Amino acid sequence: MLRGKDRSYLKSLANNLKPLAQIGKSGISDGLINQLDKLLEDHELVKINVLQNSPDEAKNMTEEILNRTGAEFVQQIGSKITIYRESKENKQIEFDRN
Repeated sequence: MLRGKDRSYLKSLANNLKPLAQIGKSGISDGLINQLDKLLEDHELVKINVLQNSPDEAKNMTEEILNRTGAEFVQQIGSKITIYRESKENKQIEFDRN
């Protein structure tokens, strides 16, 4: 569970990230979820771009993405969603727990 301080830190890291995944006309498919699982394991922090031809808006897709990947919500700005999940084998992001 992310604390407010942790979420703020992740937002600052996400500021310079380019989207690593896109959701288009196919919507949220099993292939997309598999791709996101791999990206989360490799990068921990992932920005997703929801294209205009997507069948739904970004705010409506966020909950399903979080449920199916086990990730935590960081932020949504416009059509960009940022999610986080701690890597099991490739931990890169450390939080200041003081």
